[in-house]
Amino acid sequence: MTIARHDAIMAVTNYKPIEKPLDFSKTLAKDLFASNVFSDAVMKQRLPEKVYKAIRKTIDQGVPLDMSSADIIASAMRDWAIEKGATHYAHVFYPLTGLTAEKHDSFLDPDGKGGVIAAFSGKQLIQGEPDASSFPSGGIRATFEARGYTAWDVTSPAYILENPNGTTLCIPTAFCSWTGEALDKKTPLLRSMQALNAQAQRMLTLFGQKNPDLVWSTAGCEQEYFLIDRNFFFARPDLINAGRTLFGAKPPKGQEMEDQYFGAIPERVLACMLETERELYKLGVPVKTRHNEVAPAQYEIAPVFENANLATDHQYMTMVTLTRVAQKYGMSCLLHEKPFAGINGSGKHLNWSLGTKDANLLSPGDTPHSNAQFLVFCAAVIRAVHKHGDLLRGAVAHAGNDHRLGANEAPPAIISMFLGDQLTDVFEQIAKGGASKSKQAGILTVGVDTLPPLPKDAGDRNRTSPFAFTGNKFEFRAVGSSQSVSGPLVILNTIVAESLDFIATEIEAKTKGDLSKLNGAVQEVLQQIMNEHGAIIFNGDNYSEAWHKEAEKRGLPNFRNTVDAIHGMDTDENAELFEKYNVLTKREFKSRNEIYLEKYVKEVNIESRLTLRIAKTLIFPAAILYQGQLSQTSLNLKSLGKDHCTTVLDELNELVAKLQGAMAKLDSAINHESKGGLLAHAKHMRDEVIPAMNSVRQISDKIEGIVSDDLWPLPTYQEMLFIK
Repeated sequence: MTIARHDAIMAVTNYKPIEKPLDFSKTLAKDLFASNVFSDAVMKQRLPEKVYKAIRKTIDQGVPLDMSSADIIASAMRDWAIEKGATHYAHVFYPLTGLTAEKHDSFLDPDGKGGVIAAFSGKQLIQGEPDASSFPSGGIRATFEARGYTAWDVTSPAYILENPNGTTLCIPTAFCSWTGEALDKKTPLLRSMQALNAQAQRMLTLFGQKNPDLVWSTAGCEQEYFLIDRNFFFARPDLINAGRTLFGAKPPKGQEMEDQYFGAIPERVLACMLETERELYKLGVPVKTRHNEVAPAQYEIAPVFENANLATDHQYMTMVTLTRVAQKYGMSCLLHEKPFAGINGSGKHLNWSLGTKDANLLSPGDTPHSNAQFLVFCAAVIRAVHKHGDLLRGAVAHAGNDHRLGANEAPPAIISMFLGDQLTDVFEQIAKGGASKSKQAGILTVGVDTLPPLPKDAGDRNRTSPFAFTGNKFEFRAVGSSQSVSGPLVILNTIVAESLDFIATEIEAKTKGDLSKLNGAVQEVLQQIMNEHGAIIFNGDNYSEAWHKEAEKRGLPNFRNTVDAIHGMDTDENAELFEKYNVLTKREFKSRNEIYLEKYVKEVNIESRLTLRIAKTLIFPAAILYQGQLSQTSLNLKSLGKDHCTTVLDELNELVAKLQGAMAKLDSAINHESKGGLLAHAKHMRDEVIPAMNSVRQISDKIEGIVSDDLWPLPTYQEMLFIK
């Protein structure tokens, strides 16, 4: 009998590279960077000076682009792309599936004389028309209402996507319905950045800046992921369809030796990483860091900071590139939050700040207690996170993240904020009446004469906090590895804009235009914020049971799962918040909550049906086959008058019977028609289907520890995680 698992192991152990190694000495990385991007340098070279200045003004100052320039830009972009080998262009957009979408059109048009010409107009650059009825809309569009539009995002540069058989010009776009309502991830993000800029500039004006520069949020997204051999991947129906293993007994060795983190990167994996980075360099993605993560077969890639809109587009490119390049090296990239039970899952730590082209507004300086502007912006974040923690929790809620949040490698579902020793001390002084000093950084002496003294930060870091200040930015650590960062960014930008609006209004009322009263007004407002919202600050162990009790006393919400989190943030008050700042209409906000809840139902439904099928068609047959072998051996020994101990057989008999009962219960839960609407259906999935799935898995994983190794049909954790 052929076992797919055995064939997979044979293929993995005999792996040979598909192609010859790249010659990295031929082209330096610095020469590759942004080589496939219609970048500032390319625009400056190819566009008339007037048109170049117009598009730079749009990017730098947020003013509308003069559409008379569109044809000129389109012509230059077309010529550049064709020189790069492009035959088609694609409007790339980001629907509410959380994935990218693209519609390809050829540059070639018939010339009426039996030939063709390369055509690409300003109208084609600015607007496309994909079908809008087949994407999630939460009721905004009916199935028969098909018209939707893509709109060129001037602030995110076009790029060339390479393929072995050609290249395509890719144009980042927003996606909306015929009614003008947002159907994507980009449109609300751009709106939220616009709202944040308006309130931040208003605040900078109060601090004496006459014409403040455009303020935008910045982001740097640390991407964690797993790499396993594709032969194992294709021998696991659960990985193919759900992105995670629905079965798998704990291996003899997991991550308990703590020898994976920052360990030497396996040669095959490093080769994949190097090519991934080179492909991302071509696309202008500023990737900076790579390393082994905590779990076996887990890794991380991280970029430096950039404009949050561009960082979001680059994050999509990173996920796509990781997946594509991994295939070239005979591996599958797993972006699910928890592909393997019992070891660390994967997050996408979102490092967020705000600033202008020249300044980071969340940089405290050496004496933060006297840096009033920084204190105001930081206080706005404190107030926003405390007042709108339900929204931040909802931003990271989905079925995959439910397996990760609250585990040892991820923050709990309770949203709190870590400020560190220095800033906590400063804001505690403010709460008592005024800050007069800041704890200073020191020098760390290692105790080895040949090692120099090292500069020491004024405070330690906290790996358990979901929202932590890390020097000049905040790190939102609860974001899931498979998620778009757009949703969390939209919420962060909007709630901070609301807080800046509140603070500016208070200061304006207290000063009445008299700048001599500014410091006193700032002090009053900061003290008020700390007294009303200081409960969000917690610098201790977020994993401890004591913190859960303390958080409840402080009135911090604890939405333990996706259903509670999405339902908890779906309030009229939150809908009005987004509408007030023109980020989402009430209809758009409500539709998104419906889409995310429906996605949860669909994902759990897929996993439950997979669990039942794998249990019935793979695990149960292997179990009864081994059961038959043990029974026959026992009968043979008994007929010979030999000792025929049946301990293992008895254990297997009991587990097989339990498995049959658990499968029947899961089947019943899947086919049960819950009463009520979408929320009731989601609760049924959470309360009935998932526990039934878990029961089937627990029994099956015990059976894996008994069935003969040569009969077990699925690649095991030990094989997938450690055979590279």
